[in-house]
Formats: sequence, structure tokens, C-alpha cells
Amino acid sequence: MNDLGLHHLYSGKVRDLYAVGEEHLLMVASDRMSAYDVVMHEPIPHKGRVLTALTDFWVHEFNDVPSALVSCDPAVIENWVPGFLGVPEWHGRAMLARRAEMLSLECIVRGRLAGQAYDEYVLTGTVHHMAVPAGLELTDEFAEAMFTPSTKAEQGHDLNIDLDEAADIVGVEMLTRASELCRSLFSRAAQRLSERGLILADTKFELGFVDGELVVCDEVLTPDSSRIWPADQVRRGQVPPSYDKQPFRDWLNSINWDRTPPPPTVPVEIVATTSLRYESAYEKITGHPLSDWYGA
Repeated sequence: MNDLGLHHLYSGKVRDLYAVGEEHLLMVASDRMSAYDVVMHEPIPHKGRVLTALTDFWVHEFNDVPSALVSCDPAVIENWVPGFLGVPEWHGRAMLARRAEMLSLECIVRGRLAGQAYDEYVLTGTVHHMAVPAGLELTDEFAEAMFTPSTKAEQGHDLNIDLDEAADIVGVEMLTRASELCRSLFSRAAQRLSERGLILADTKFELGFVDGELVVCDEVLTPDSSRIWPADQVRRGQVPPSYDKQPFRDWLNSINWDRTPPPPTVPVEIVATTSLRYESAYEKITGHPLSDWYGA
């Protein structure tokens, strides 16, 4: 929906972007769910609000770190986008952000061996083509968090790369700045989550430049960009439960779908369970009910 006269710039798998003047964007997170670059027909209730609310939470947790985010408060957005208060469907889903020149890397930090990194390790003994100790198992913690960048693919999948390849793309100095910033944020977030009984296994940050300053952009430490585990349920060598779309992934892996369009029909109970998982993630991480967030 857009009755505000905003110029639509782009629609991704989850977010819709609109221009707000020359220097700002309105980023609206939908409830769309995707897998293997295919968007499902069935939305996941509250998903977009959770992604937005958690980003706002973390930006305020890291209030000493420059961010592109201006505000998620509908009253503040109204000052920039007249009529916004009259579009309740977007309340709690929309982020007013400064336009940024994006860094040409996906900035992934890994504290534990999981996901694609584990798959690569099993095959080659490396992570993002970089050497790591032998004898690791799924969920094992690295001696220190690894900065493991990937390319930003305009089409198809991002490609995992090592630090030398990343330096060829953005330069050694910029790679060092990005790595130091992201690993610092990871460490701080991991400590914050540990106090909530959670483990941050890995996460992806988006960085960009605003007025020449390197800032954090887009979503921050959400269930879509992070792998977060309940600490008391992590068992070495086993896939832990995760505060993300795991129920949806588990169901998807149980059916005979070739991972190409059209998407399968997602059962009502899977939609409900996945929605609850997103809502639980917000409440577990922040200590606040989602009903307190804008758009309830």
C-alpha cells in the first residue's frame, strides 16, 4: 500500500523502499517469507514488525555507533512523510533512514561453527576458504569471532570469500575498518544476549557511508540476519533450536520441493508456529512484549 505519493525505488524479498526527498529512505518490512530466493504466497504475521522493532532496539543499544536509522516512531516519520499516521498498516514496520552509499560486501561475523560455514568445513576443513583448527564440530565456538565476508550478488546467490578477495573489492584499509566495527558489535551483542540466556552464533551486518562516515545500515541482529540459540539447548554436534524461521525451514526440508517457483503451499500451523517464533525472539531478546511496539 502507498497512498502517500512516495516514489517506489525497490522491492526485495522482504522490504519495500521508497524515496523521501533526496537524502532519506522509507524502508517498509513486509511479512513476506522466502526460501532459496523464492517468496512464499503465505505471509508470516508480525514478521515485519519484529524485524523493524529489533533493529530499532539494537541501534539504541549501540547508540555510540553511527547508524543510518533516523526513527521508527510513526509520529517522527509523519514529520518527514505527511500522511504517514493515516497508514496504520506501516506503523511498526517502517524505518526512516538516511541514504547511504553501501559497502560492496556482506559483513558476516561468526562466533560458532554453523550453517554454510559448517557445510564448507565438513568438505574442505576451511571457513570462507580460510584455515581454522581441525577437529571442530557443529556449534563449536571459534577462539575469536571470525569476520567472514561475502559478495553482494545483484542476481543469484552471494558468494563466500576470504579476506584477500574482500580486500581486492574494498581495499585493505576499508576491510580492516569494517572488520573491526562488525566484530566489536558482535562481541557487544553476544554479551547482551548471553545475559538473556542466548547464544549469538553468527550475524550479518550491512555497512555504508553517509557524508563520508561509515555507518550501520538496514536490519541489525534480527532473526533473518542472525543465528540465535537458547544457551541451555545447545548440544555439540547437533543442530540447536533457533529463534528464527526454523519451523518453516524444518517443514520445507520435509517435503519434496525442487526449490524453484512456484512455491509450495505453507500449512496454516507452520505459519502460526513460525509467527510465534519471531514474536518470541523479540520478547526474549528485549524483555518487552511485542504488543508494546508500534502498530500493535
